[in-house]
Amino acid sequence: MKDGNATRIKLLEAARDVIRAKGYAATTVDDICSAAGVTKGSFFHHFANKEQLGIAAAERFGAMAEELFACAPYSKLADPLDRVLGYVDFRVSLLQGDIAQFTCLLGTLAQEVYATHPGIRAACDQGLSTHVEQLERDIEAAKALYAPDAAWSAKSLGYFMQSVLQGSFIFVKVKQDTEVALTSLEHLRRYLEMLFDRTGHIKKKKAQ
Repeated sequence: MKDGNATRIKLLEAARDVIRAKGYAATTVDDICSAAGVTKGSFFHHFANKEQLGIAAAERFGAMAEELFACAPYSKLADPLDRVLGYVDFRVSLLQGDIAQFTCLLGTLAQEVYATHPGIRAACDQGLSTHVEQLERDIEAAKALYAPDAAWSAKSLGYFMQSVLQGSFIFVKVKQDTEVALTSLEHLRRYLEMLFDRTGHIKKKKAQ
């Protein structure tokens, strides 16, 4: 049982890396087995087909991302606005190494299979939406402190932040360069700083 679980994890990790590098359609079961170092028999013992593996890989990626960001250094900061800005800084720090190693599996899959594989699309939606909800908590707390009268919602800002990130990943792929992502995140950080009036909050607090 233990060995079987280890083989399944190898297949999921191989799917994560190969699909991010080649795309879903171009990735074959043979590619995944080769990257995982397992036989096709082992593959079909754990997954009925490539689509079932794609769904499981998306679910695992979403869970890993949730844990990664929950344990990231910025998440321990006391001020919620510092956590929101720290999230952007943390995303910048991840833009290193091979493109396939830092781009998002969920975004890669969704762009390719949203109309053809509803099960994979749903798994991607769940993972991405959960990540927005994770961000939303800090945004909501920062809004209450620094922009209580703003018309925008924490959820809408969370989706905007993810839209910038996912769009940046597309340009990184077509340009084969991280520069566009780095500058986009710099703009995002400046925009976030403009949305929240930290100075006004400090003045209001002193006047009380």
